[in-house]
Amino acid sequence: MKIGVIGGGQLGRMLALAGTPLGMQFVFLDPASDACAAALGSHICADYNDYDHLQQLAQQVDLVTFEFENVPADTVAFLSQLVPVYPGAEALRIARDRLLEKTLFRQLGIPVAPFADIHSQADLEEAAKTLGLPAVLKTRTLGYDGKGQRVLRQPEDLQGAFAALGSVPCILETFVPFSGEVSLVAVRGRDGETRAYPLVHNTHTDGILRLSIASSDHPLQAQAEDYVNRVLEHLDYVGVLAFEFFEIDGGLKANEIAPRVHNSGHWTIEGAECSQFENHLRAITGLPLGDTRKVGESAMINFIGEVPDASAVLAEQSCHLHHYNKAFKAGRKVGHATLRCDSMDQLQQTLQRMQQIV
Repeated sequence: MKIGVIGGGQLGRMLALAGTPLGMQFVFLDPASDACAAALGSHICADYNDYDHLQQLAQQVDLVTFEFENVPADTVAFLSQLVPVYPGAEALRIARDRLLEKTLFRQLGIPVAPFADIHSQADLEEAAKTLGLPAVLKTRTLGYDGKGQRVLRQPEDLQGAFAALGSVPCILETFVPFSGEVSLVAVRGRDGETRAYPLVHNTHTDGILRLSIASSDHPLQAQAEDYVNRVLEHLDYVGVLAFEFFEIDGGLKANEIAPRVHNSGHWTIEGAECSQFENHLRAITGLPLGDTRKVGESAMINFIGEVPDASAVLAEQSCHLHHYNKAFKAGRKVGHATLRCDSMDQLQQTLQRMQQIV
């Protein structure tokens, strides 16, 4: 089977690495001439709204998926007329717009911080009076890894904040005094079967994920799965979806969803019976879903800007290095390491040593 992937970054690369043993081939459409996934398949170098090349992609593959949500929803809608696309355009349309996303959560009864739609500086100032400060102003689309947002703590922080984010449609959210950040990666097949991985504890720095640790018997696992299943069923979703939550007052509040394989699920490559990447491919091609149980205790460390010396990383016997072969650049995810140990104590000790390398 030949799979088309919109986007040729590291997520597409890891999809291909998971699919090749299953006899799958890949065609990537990405505007970057140096797309790191291109080495794992064919590469159509074109913009995401280049309809001639999108049609060319559709003619070469059996179905299409995408590796990040900044792909225009119209692109997926167009391709859906030519070839099966999973997940569908509606999931992408909602996930890439924070207002639509938060409105859906509220509609489905999933707890979310109070929010307001912002189209001007006047809207912002009025909403701040209602919601109060501190609050977070975010662009409705195209924000990721801490981009496109500002924390507003004092009234003077409001001045020029809308213009600073480009005077584009935004959303203002009450700041959530969370005790932790967690995410749940789940997968839903064409037949509606759904499986979930263990909740993952996440640590961010400057808005970029740095560390994920898979939990064991998390008390909020069932609640997280309930919320994820509401979204999956509402969207008639097919594939892997990640749901990020804030832990607060012994429960969960929704942050955002990602309609794709996700950074916080990278640990599953070595740390679960079936990785998120293989399960995504199983789901979209109609194959039986794989086991999502953990194998030992696992964590993932992101390498931002540069990858440490391989000898130092691999000196840790429980460590697995994933180099994306991307040009090193400040603030860019260029690789990760997954750790798999027999116990949580051993994992924590290994993490402490790895922090000195990173």
